[in-house]
Amino acid sequence: MKVIVCGAGQVGSNIARQLARENNDVTLIDQSSELVRKIGDELDVRAMVGHASHPDALERAGAYDADMIIAVTYSDEVNMVACQIAHSIFNIPKKIARIRSHQYTDPLWAHLFSRENLPIDVIISPEDEVAHAIERRLKVPGAFDTVSFADGKVQVIGVRLDESCPIVNTPLKQLTELFPDLNVVVVAIYRDGKMIVPSSDDQMFPGDEIYFAADSAHVARAMPLFGHEEQEARSIVIVGGGNIGFHLAQFIEENMRKVSLKLIEHNRERAEKITDELHRTVVLHGSALDPELLQEANAAQAETIVALTNDDQVNIIASLLAKGQGTETAVTLINNPVFGNLVTTLGIEVVVDPRATTVSEILRHIRRGRIRGLHSFRDGAAEVVEGDALETSLLVGKPLRDIKLPHGTIIGAVIKGETVEIPRGDSIIHADDRVVILSLQGSVQKVEEMFSVGLEFF
Repeated sequence: MKVIVCGAGQVGSNIARQLARENNDVTLIDQSSELVRKIGDELDVRAMVGHASHPDALERAGAYDADMIIAVTYSDEVNMVACQIAHSIFNIPKKIARIRSHQYTDPLWAHLFSRENLPIDVIISPEDEVAHAIERRLKVPGAFDTVSFADGKVQVIGVRLDESCPIVNTPLKQLTELFPDLNVVVVAIYRDGKMIVPSSDDQMFPGDEIYFAADSAHVARAMPLFGHEEQEARSIVIVGGGNIGFHLAQFIEENMRKVSLKLIEHNRERAEKITDELHRTVVLHGSALDPELLQEANAAQAETIVALTNDDQVNIIASLLAKGQGTETAVTLINNPVFGNLVTTLGIEVVVDPRATTVSEILRHIRRGRIRGLHSFRDGAAEVVEGDALETSLLVGKPLRDIKLPHGTIIGAVIKGETVEIPRGDSIIHADDRVVILSLQGSVQKVEEMFSVGLEFF
């Protein structure tokens, strides 16, 4: 596939990296010669300096025979114009754009993004994606990652294990024997900087980060097995009243009605605006780095602080200050991946990476075959994919024990209508069942083929 990526920031470079790993023909455009040189040195892509919405730049990037354009520059307007030109002049079949401003994505103007007006096939809103990611984590206290599949019927949960976990040092095959009616399967273990798909003989150890797939109705029962019995928050402090913080506050007001919510916003005008639009939230104006303001926000009694400003350092320090006053859990937005690898050692439980959430959403629309959902973990080290089993797929019609899955893949759940089944050796997948599969980086293309019509790859 020939893809043009517009924008060499964190999202654009990561998408280019993912696609290049899979042997796609990738050209990346950015106005910064420094970024272009850096990307060209690090990745197997063609990187060029240019303005992403200029026809001559797109022509030089090979737009006449490109299959897709992904416009993720920092400017909504540049992204929109790039897609318009890609359509009108070069007839590129698929156009994906990152649109940050809610002024464009307001449902009132839904007709704007149509083939007749602005022909963008997929719009990605990073703020919305991040807010949804945080909402999911708040619903499963103790998890550092939570992703839903099959219309919410299945969840893939990431948790850290410590000495209190009752099932450490236990072979995974014994979990089925000990808890036969619990619809849970461990699909990956992150240990010593490496993601692995475990076998039935593998054990989990303290310090591991594990990912398990579960029937959503069984998650509350499963969490204590992994050493997590945290209660859903009753008091939350949000730091930052931008689009993400405001969206999250609205969600909590509507869906977590027993929660006492306070929001700290540094900008007075913005604080006054969101005060008028929120109903049950106490909005405080000031700096979250002021210990007295954190006391006023009652951080000592709050179960969770969610730090969502545009400044990583403010988010980190505010989270640590609140935890020092007694807040139990910190959910912290980190844009710089270098910080993300460090802060968990400081006591911050949940790191939210907007780049990762945006990349996962873009990949969902790139993948071939009958893909319904996708989430990328650990900078692309693994992907969880939800897809429809086609009649021609190797997954269909035989007991799973007789199917040779590609190396580095594991089936986490099978959805038959409204029923979630955790796969066993005698499980049989039928056409039109939904299947949730985790795949390590090197097997992603093989998983795509499982959900495609042809099976020539195999």
